[in-house]
Amino acid sequence: MTELSMLYEKDYSAWAQRNAELLRSRNYAELDIEHLVEELSDMSKTERRELQSRLLTLLAHLLKWEYQYQTLSERWREFDGRSWRMTIIEQRKKIAVLLRQSPGLQSVLTDTIAAAYPDAVDLAHRETRLPLKTFPTSCPYSVAQIFNDDYPMDASNTSEE
Repeated sequence: MTELSMLYEKDYSAWAQRNAELLRSRNYAELDIEHLVEELSDMSKTERRELQSRLLTLLAHLLKWEYQYQTLSERWREFDGRSWRMTIIEQRKKIAVLLRQSPGLQSVLTDTIAAAYPDAVDLAHRETRLPLKTFPTSCPYSVAQIFNDDYPMDASNTSEE
């Protein structure tokens, strides 16, 4: 085990700084390649997990908006869906920032939506107590609808757009 490799175990920040210095000076032979590859791979996984988590929340709220909002009693409908609306707006914004900061995630967006959707259905089902069969088996929203700030903020709006 090299000195730099041991530093990785003891002081991550110092290890990262030292590798950055080695890269700047083009001293590639001394780099801790094994841990660098591990860290770069983990960074990609972390960004993908964040994207999937945010999509899960966004999709669940879109489903709740579409399938539960109309069934609420008049008394509950008066709340105008403000908390759901705010969550939809916030998740769209945070996903947009994430995609802007990591444009490579665009290439996995469709697959990530498909992967997040079953969990979003489960979450919407558990939170609304609507039967699972209420929700479509595959995501009914296009990418454009998922990220359209005006969709479905009008309660009469449905996924028929």
